[in-house]
Amino acid sequence: MGLLVFVRNLLLALCLFLVLGFLYYSAWKLHLLQWEDPNSVVLSFDSAGQTLGAEYDRLGFLLKLDSKLPAELATKYANFSEGACKPGYASALMTAIFPRFSKPAPMFLDDSFRKWARIREFVPPFGIKGQDNLIKAILSVTKEYRLTPALDSLSCRRCIIVGNGGVLANKSLGSRIDDYDIVVRLNSAPVKGFEKDVGSKTTLRITYPEGAMQRPEQYERDSLFVLAGFKWQDFKWLKYIVYKERVLGAYRDACQLVQARSPLSPQPAITSHPRGGVLQSSGRSSSNTQASYARRMMTDGLRIHPFPSKAKCRQCQVGSKRERRQKSGPEIQWGQEKLPRVAPCQTALRSEQDSTRGDAGHSVLPLQSASDGFWKSVATRVPKEPPEIRILNPYFIQEAAFTLIGLPFNNGLMGRGNIPTLGSVAVTMALHGCDEVAVAGFGYDMSTPNAPLHYYETVRMAAIKESWTHNIQREKEFLRKLVKARVITDLTSGI
Repeated sequence: MGLLVFVRNLLLALCLFLVLGFLYYSAWKLHLLQWEDPNSVVLSFDSAGQTLGAEYDRLGFLLKLDSKLPAELATKYANFSEGACKPGYASALMTAIFPRFSKPAPMFLDDSFRKWARIREFVPPFGIKGQDNLIKAILSVTKEYRLTPALDSLSCRRCIIVGNGGVLANKSLGSRIDDYDIVVRLNSAPVKGFEKDVGSKTTLRITYPEGAMQRPEQYERDSLFVLAGFKWQDFKWLKYIVYKERVLGAYRDACQLVQARSPLSPQPAITSHPRGGVLQSSGRSSSNTQASYARRMMTDGLRIHPFPSKAKCRQCQVGSKRERRQKSGPEIQWGQEKLPRVAPCQTALRSEQDSTRGDAGHSVLPLQSASDGFWKSVATRVPKEPPEIRILNPYFIQEAAFTLIGLPFNNGLMGRGNIPTLGSVAVTMALHGCDEVAVAGFGYDMSTPNAPLHYYETVRMAAIKESWTHNIQREKEFLRKLVKARVITDLTSGI
């Protein structure tokens, strides 16, 4: 009898467990479907969980945006003089047009990052899954997780994100930009020589390995270096930077592997899809060794990397006629899409020479093989001490992509057209961490093909091609909402 009672109780417990598991799984799948399908009807909720009405769009933005302040906010800020910083202004306006906007999120990862549920279950760039040890190692050395004490003590912070657009040229906005408490710059956009238009002050420089300045003398002395991690290799790279470890070129390693197993013949370029599949150009079929080599050399899923043949490894020379003739490699076919071309040799040997010589005696990582996951050469030295280095909270990439812009969820993985630009990510960060937000140098006017693409070079707007990673049109729609509702101020009127 006792055995029967035990079996009965065990079966009841098992049934209860299965029912709860089914309910949990169903809720999770529904959540994914609502995020993933851009054509599905998504119920919008405000920050308190209340369903929004028909006056809001699919994402939860107010349909009829007005530059006039809501009555309650007009009353709240009525006594502030012109030019005075208004505490909570940007977030209050953002909540007025987008009730789903939540309370401020930390700008940077700190030593409690493992407890942050919103990023714990997402892999880069939308979270930190699988990166715990790397991030822990980095933070154990940097030991600083906030802005500077002076900025943290401000009761009201005015921030500006300075984009790289050519619309900044000849606007003479330098002094106005420098008046902001926090000046955020992106990637390797230079300051020296352009102070009249872009200012001389830099508080944060947000970048990723391929976008970082390679010359140490280009970095501003008093700025914080902020990594935006888009793939796991970015965190590994930052660990090298923080620990000041010397990284030798990996192209030689790739060549050694090729020479150990391939004939003297050109090999097709290979790349990895975000979900791990191997893509291959037409030509000689890839062997199992090549396929396993490609899978091992997991890239960021967005770029093509040349598979070096034995001949390429021997003959590729900087400035050679052979390299000049081979400006483009084969195209890669994925379904109906043709992914970008790459040069078969590029600057591999020159970069290897730089590894032993480098700028100011420091090595520069060569054009990376796919094993390193970079699509161009990256600096191996950033002239910042560990306390001057931060890791951007990846929640801002996630929120910008899926909540604010409405890019495809793709099961939470990097995919076609679901990566927000660094500019939109920086704006999202500022909405959480600043009281007033402005932008300058944003927007590309494709109707003027001869206009400068960037303020610091002569490349024209016509050089822009359709982006595989970004959805520029949707980002424009998002930023225009913010400008129209006065959530952010656009100093150059490029949006």
